[in-house]
Amino acid sequence: MAGDDFKDFVVVVTGASTGLGRAIAVEVASRGAAAVVINYASNRADAEETARKVEAHGAKTVLVQGDVAKDEDCRRIAAAAEPFGRIDALFNNAGTTTFAAHGDLDAVSAEDFLRLYGVNVVGAFQMVRAARALLEAAPQPGAVVNTASIAGVTGIGSSVPYAASKGALNTMTLSLARALAPKIRVNAVCPGFIDTPWFGKGMGEQAAERVRANAANTTPLKVASTPEDIAVSTVFLASPHSRHVTGETLIVDAGTHLGFAALVAR
Repeated sequence: MAGDDFKDFVVVVTGASTGLGRAIAVEVASRGAAAVVINYASNRADAEETARKVEAHGAKTVLVQGDVAKDEDCRRIAAAAEPFGRIDALFNNAGTTTFAAHGDLDAVSAEDFLRLYGVNVVGAFQMVRAARALLEAAPQPGAVVNTASIAGVTGIGSSVPYAASKGALNTMTLSLARALAPKIRVNAVCPGFIDTPWFGKGMGEQAAERVRANAANTTPLKVASTPEDIAVSTVFLASPHSRHVTGETLIVDAGTHLGFAALVAR
């Protein structure tokens, strides 16, 4: 725990039922957040487990089911914070993918691109739009943190549509940081491999174990990152410690990007 730098904050986390979203919600609660709006797409039982972990730190919780690809759902998620009068931090963490070898161009379709962009890019935009007034009502500049990916910087990852969508999210982070300053800060975190059930569900557990072992063996830091490892860096971007940071993409990948060409324009 890093003290009480989120004391009395009102926080919204999309895609918070498991994985990184859950870790973010618990991290801000452990640092003093007063209320956490927990969005989930479909699994209420997992979201309720997140809520129990958050409430163990003394924060209030509000659970909101919703698909961020739908504007009306985004407005409903943001509205859940209205009783608190503001949103201090919005974590656009909801995301989706499809698994396909990058060289197999027939393995993905236009529909795959549209589905991934709908959640990973349009969803984040719609959440910012829906939450804008409440973010501007915060006593300090409201903070938005988009969960992008090292895939959006290096063109790797689970599929071409996924990498492309995360690259678009990084670009949108810059656009919104300019457009919404000085009342709202907008940043993105770019994780590498995160050891969550997501890979097992998408690839099968044996393939996921290979990816996990490969991450631990090949990253310069020789680790397979956990959601908690990434959450502390993600939360930094919404904390008062980063109050002069906006329009930044923070790579948190245990050094994976060091094996690629120089990143001159990230």
